Amino acid sequence: MTTSAGTWEPSPRERERRALRRERSRRDVLVATVAAVVLLGGLLAALLLSPGWPTVRSSFLSWPDAKAAFPSVIKGFLKYNVVGFLIAEPVILLIGASVAVVRSSTSAAMFSVRVLAVVYTDVFRGLPTFLVVIVFGLAIPGLRLQGVTTNTFWLGLAALCLCYGAYVAEVFRAGIESIHPSQVASADTLGLTRWQAMWYVVLPQATRRVTPPLLNDFISLQKDTALLSAIFVFDGLFAAQDYAAYHFNYTPITVVGVLYLLLTIPLTRFTDVMLRRALRRQFAGAR
Repeated sequence: MTTSAGTWEPSPRERERRALRRERSRRDVLVATVAAVVLLGGLLAALLLSPGWPTVRSSFLSWPDAKAAFPSVIKGFLKYNVVGFLIAEPVILLIGASVAVVRSSTSAAMFSVRVLAVVYTDVFRGLPTFLVVIVFGLAIPGLRLQGVTTNTFWLGLAALCLCYGAYVAEVFRAGIESIHPSQVASADTLGLTRWQAMWYVVLPQATRRVTPPLLNDFISLQKDTALLSAIFVFDGLFAAQDYAAYHFNYTPITVVGVLYLLLTIPLTRFTDVMLRRALRRQFAGAR
């Protein structure tokens, strides 16, 4: 509605609608708050009133034991879990992108390489990651191969890279196959070779599309660095288990869980943001 001064003001009907929306929003917030308080309060009451709560509290939530174990736990967590994740992530991206590009090729000369890529993805996606870590960490040193390290940290990290590389390869391949063939045809008209079209046209678009699922894989990778403790890498979890074995208290394991949450929750929220941006771009393109 335009006033006599030439400025726009909402009509009475529009003001009524806005007031109704505000009232509905306040009501929804109130209902959600009450429901959350009732649910969380009920769960907390069930926990605190359970017969075994004093034992669980002393075994898993002992503040003196948390302080005593924290130096060794944080040292192992930063040195092996965090550093291992930072090293493995770019290696996994390289493996996954390379395998996906090979599997997406149609050249007859690449047939044998494509077969190897298919076998690799099938084997390492089919085997439990824990099993692969055990085999790499314990069996490979037993072979006494010349020039191959016996450091279980690097062997376990190699196992994680191979397992997650297979998963990431399939994510990349799905992104590559989602690119419309007209993109490759346009690259051909510009004189680009198939490999140039893949590198400069297809792969950048595919990477942009699969960024949210890639971030989800890396959240799982961050958690699975705890598997290195199974091959005697003194990471955060191994340090917590070592303390528990000597002091008969499992509070350090709770400390490790909190450290993982402090890393994974921000990354999870960042993944949600990236997913919403990708959906907005997709819907904007559809219009």
